[in-house]
Amino acid sequence: MSKNSDTLTSLKNSDAQKVKLAITDIDGILRGKLISKDKFLKATEDKLGFCNVVFGWDMNDAVYDNSEVTGWHTGFPDSMATIDLSSQRHIPWNNDLPFFLGDFSESDDLKEVCPRSLLRRITSQAEDMGFKPKFSNEFEWFNFKETPQSLKEKGGVNPTPLTPGMFGYSILRSSQHHEYFDELFDLLTQFGVHIEGLHTETGDGVYEACIAYTDIMDAADQAVLFKSGVKEIAYRHEIIASFMAKWNTNLPGCSGHIHQSLWDKKSEKNLFYGEQGNHKMSELLEHYIAGQLHCLPHILPMYAPTVNSYKRLVEGSWAATSASWGVENRTTALRVINHAEDSMRLETRVPGADANPYLSMAASLASGLYGIKHKLSLDIEPTQGNEYENQSTRKLPKTLADATQQMKASDLSKELFGEGFTDHFIKTREWEWRQFAQKVTDWELKRYFEII
Repeated sequence: MSKNSDTLTSLKNSDAQKVKLAITDIDGILRGKLISKDKFLKATEDKLGFCNVVFGWDMNDAVYDNSEVTGWHTGFPDSMATIDLSSQRHIPWNNDLPFFLGDFSESDDLKEVCPRSLLRRITSQAEDMGFKPKFSNEFEWFNFKETPQSLKEKGGVNPTPLTPGMFGYSILRSSQHHEYFDELFDLLTQFGVHIEGLHTETGDGVYEACIAYTDIMDAADQAVLFKSGVKEIAYRHEIIASFMAKWNTNLPGCSGHIHQSLWDKKSEKNLFYGEQGNHKMSELLEHYIAGQLHCLPHILPMYAPTVNSYKRLVEGSWAATSASWGVENRTTALRVINHAEDSMRLETRVPGADANPYLSMAASLASGLYGIKHKLSLDIEPTQGNEYENQSTRKLPKTLADATQQMKASDLSKELFGEGFTDHFIKTREWEWRQFAQKVTDWELKRYFEII
């Protein structure tokens, strides 16, 4: 009996009367519903209809006016989602409710633009080349003593941090709210999101978590479920968890770094390790790094998708500002970690916590594979010391508008991700910038209101 058959048999024989199902939109937000067990079992055979507006609106449910894939002109019909039975887990903070992920990999109209389906395609390319990609995400996020209602009453500004002060790696601060801190570790692990480490970071009420290394699809699933799970668990303690890239000018931003390596098909040999290579790097890893560096300025919105993302990418902020790499260097875009053969890996330090994990991992893998396919040489020297002082490396775009236009002007993104996805994604980023550009900000009011 196959694993999927076992999953269905177990569900049929369980006392559960309902199932929670979710797909992920272009911004990495879970969109889903509760359905009856009978309807779920039928959907495993016939697929399940989702209104295609899930790819036709932004994170605040405002409908795009520039999408061709979906929009008012389509009448917003249902698109058929495929349930991934291998994604099964139970939600421990919701009476062990059965939970499954779905995607649109077999949908006629949405398969090109679905982030999870895109990662499937890029992963298949890697496997066709003889590689087994292993990935993991780490996240930083801020916690606030707020509820959705209390934050609304404040006009969405001036949230109260969970704890005050700069207490990175603090045993004191993690014990101060240990019920919440411990629940994060325990409940997420029970949910199939395998936490490797959890600690406080530098900033008021900020935590960092590392998720265990695994196959790339599972890693992306766990990353998406981690963010949503943290928020749900936080609600239980009247806390709001924010994965915004930079919520306060005076505090560090929140990263979503990606760790990655390529293995042989049997997952027995780390192909990034080269005993005789410089810094123990294989030639394959050099091509992979060269590919990421070459592609990075042309696909930056895949890692930095929001207006706010670029407030984090500034000098002296523990975030990348250039297409650079180094060995054990946290001021560069790419950091080679070469402690041992099994743990030899590359850390892509560009993504913020606001990135869609399916897209940021797809971008990392696709650009790395591009370097391998084209046998790109690693001509950029590794940074020694402070990359922020290096004037010779290529600087990254400084706004979402600039980054999106650079992606639009390049044929590289279409080669990496396909024309259908690239066209839709660029239009969503242009929309995102337009929403910001037409707003009057507090900065403008304080600067111009009286004096001008």
